[in-house]
Amino acid sequence: MAALKVGEQAPQFTANNQNGIPVSLTDFLGKKVILYFYPKDNTPGCTVEACDFRDNYLSLTQKGFEVIGVSTDDEKSHKKFETKFELPFTLIADTQQEIVNKYGVWIEKSMYGKTYMGTERKTFLIDEQGKIALIIYKVDTKNATQQLLDLV
Repeated sequence: MAALKVGEQAPQFTANNQNGIPVSLTDFLGKKVILYFYPKDNTPGCTVEACDFRDNYLSLTQKGFEVIGVSTDDEKSHKKFETKFELPFTLIADTQQEIVNKYGVWIEKSMYGKTYMGTERKTFLIDEQGKIALIIYKVDTKNATQQLLDLV
């Protein structure tokens, strides 16, 4: 699969959120969507990134942004993550790796000399028409919101 590019239509998806409710990207047409992919709930970098979006959520929504986090963790894990850190946004459970594959973020990784498949941390800004407006390849987890705003 070719890498996604700015200006292309964002791949559509429907998957359950942390509450077991199906969410589709088309539900957000007419809004700017921060679609961020992260490796795992309750891990240090992922928690810092989620909390940065949480802490800036009001200002983001006032600017017309919606925030959606995606990982391959299940609904139950997402619900615990949301509750523990009081996350005010949608977390998508992509347990079958369908969305991460569509967005090209399911990659081979390595740790301690072992290789495995996992989610690459990457953020996509999707415009009101459902097109990719921006891709952040190297996410600054502590400053994810400001990093995005500096580029738009």
